[in-house]
Amino acid sequence: MIRAVTAFAFEGLDGLGAMLDAGLLREAEDPIAPARELAWTWRIAIPAIGGAVVGPLVWLFAREARGDGVPEVMKAVALRGGIIRPRIAGLKALTSAITIGSGGSAGSEGTIVQIGASMGSTLGQLLGLKVRELRTLVACGAAAGLSATFNAPIASALFAAEIVVGDFGVSNFSPIVIASVVATIVSRWALGNHAAFPVPPYEIVSPLEVFPYMVAGVVAGLVGVAFIRTLSFTEDRFAAVPLPEWGKAALGGALTGLVALALPQVYGVGYTSVGAALAGKLAAGTLGALLVGKLVATSLTLASGGSGGVFAPSLFLGAMTGGFLGHYIHAWFPDATATSGAYALVTMGAVVAATTHAPISAILIIFEMTQTIDIIPGLMAACVLSTVVSQRLSRDSIYTTKLRRQGVDIFTQDDPNALKQLFVRDEMQPEPEVVPANARFEALLDLVVQSHHSQFFVVDEGGRLLGAISLDEVRRLIYDREALSGVVVAGDLVERKPVLKPSDDLDLASRLFTASRMDEIAVVAEDDPTKIVATLRERAVVEAHGREMMRRDLAGGLSANVSAVAQGGRVHLGAGYALQQIVAPPSAFGRSLSDLDLRQRLGVQVVLIREIGGKHVRVPGAADVVREGDALVVAGTNAALDTLEQLSVAGV
Repeated sequence: MIRAVTAFAFEGLDGLGAMLDAGLLREAEDPIAPARELAWTWRIAIPAIGGAVVGPLVWLFAREARGDGVPEVMKAVALRGGIIRPRIAGLKALTSAITIGSGGSAGSEGTIVQIGASMGSTLGQLLGLKVRELRTLVACGAAAGLSATFNAPIASALFAAEIVVGDFGVSNFSPIVIASVVATIVSRWALGNHAAFPVPPYEIVSPLEVFPYMVAGVVAGLVGVAFIRTLSFTEDRFAAVPLPEWGKAALGGALTGLVALALPQVYGVGYTSVGAALAGKLAAGTLGALLVGKLVATSLTLASGGSGGVFAPSLFLGAMTGGFLGHYIHAWFPDATATSGAYALVTMGAVVAATTHAPISAILIIFEMTQTIDIIPGLMAACVLSTVVSQRLSRDSIYTTKLRRQGVDIFTQDDPNALKQLFVRDEMQPEPEVVPANARFEALLDLVVQSHHSQFFVVDEGGRLLGAISLDEVRRLIYDREALSGVVVAGDLVERKPVLKPSDDLDLASRLFTASRMDEIAVVAEDDPTKIVATLRERAVVEAHGREMMRRDLAGGLSANVSAVAQGGRVHLGAGYALQQIVAPPSAFGRSLSDLDLRQRLGVQVVLIREIGGKHVRVPGAADVVREGDALVVAGTNAALDTLEQLSVAGV
């Protein structure tokens, strides 16, 4: 279908009638052939037109549809409890079809993952599922979409569990497997049970051939890292282009068209070229040129705002890499190695493993896509080595790199012991109840009656801490008040008690409270354990722990989401509310938030103001003045944010 759409797009208006006569659903043998017949101006203009259509659609209706869909699904699962807007499914299908059909260099697999995940999320929201169940249903949709596309039920289920959810628990994995299997059965019933990539019957020619495959795996790892870094570099360059965000996809399309003037094979998904590489039909020079061309073209398409996935380009890059290496390896060792197609097959999986950091999924998906088993040992060796190389050189996969650039690290886990992240200095109270060592017993009793403390810290004449007297000890002696009066002083009742420093964490404080059965401990100076500076109560530790746990719950969604909106997306918080960053319109310049009165007028609340360049962020007050170049991070209902966004675009 993708090839047919590509052929249709490049046929142009003059060939529309012929295409209709031939049938739009018929797959063209060479989907790039129409592009070769067009004038060079059209070969640049058509991808640009596609970008010009996709850019505004994404910007106005759902910015989550920009670029690859898998990171957005991962973010929805990790930060929003699996909530994905229903509109994403339709819009992602439309924008990806336009991007790929007009010649944009991208894949359809990330698209189908996001579409399936969106459908799963929508169903879960309609059924009122809990967060854990909703996340699982999102992964079920992603696995089902990928399985139906690739005819790969095992790999699709593993991909959804490993990449999307990050959890292989039986309660999560079982429904994912069922969804993947059902989708495959339906797909095979409708389309037949065919390998996604028919390949010749390759096998390992010699036991020593595992070493060339290992070398190919290392090279594939380097190619995977190059893809990750080139995509990030290109995103930075487009971010600096002085064009509206919605207009950059057109520029990316035009630049992709320029690359395709020399290498039209980089248009669209590129599976025809992949099949040729697997069959060993491409020359080494062509393979090398397509490797570089596809790397550049895909980065231009996706970094500029086009809609599509990175999975198919990874397969393309892998096939070209392996085919290129295989030509020379087979020429040097003709009797001990397979032909270049076998190496294209192996490194196709190895580059996927390098970009996703998921070698098991890569191995299985290549096996299921090609239905070839004899070359599995070489595939396994290459995928594992490529992943090792990629992880050594790049902390993040191609998916988590995008999230980290948005300020989201879904793998960052707080220490499960919340008290280890909190410190005495933040919870200690000044002015402890201090008693001179020579204070008489009557004075001590008067102090106990008037004080709200439970520990009374005794100091000598030089102010050095000697220990403490507990309220329980004073209560025990109060019945002997007459006998002790005039005889006992505070220094006679003092006991050595544990102390804390301001730099100690509250986990240590909690342990001391438990061991000593005290509810108040002295805090001494960092450089002098005899100088009391404050006191810490057990109640303060308990309250701090409660606040930290609440902060973590909020940080799992809100704080990461505030970072994410800096990339121009709307982050949904559930119950119809969302966060969004909107560039301040000229009408707001020089006016205070009180004057703008957005809360009263539109029902939105300004949470943060990002100053010019986005380097400084401040929490605004009513008197804060909006300046040119500022961006407002606002919270409100989706309808209110839509209204505000329309006013901002109009400059009102």
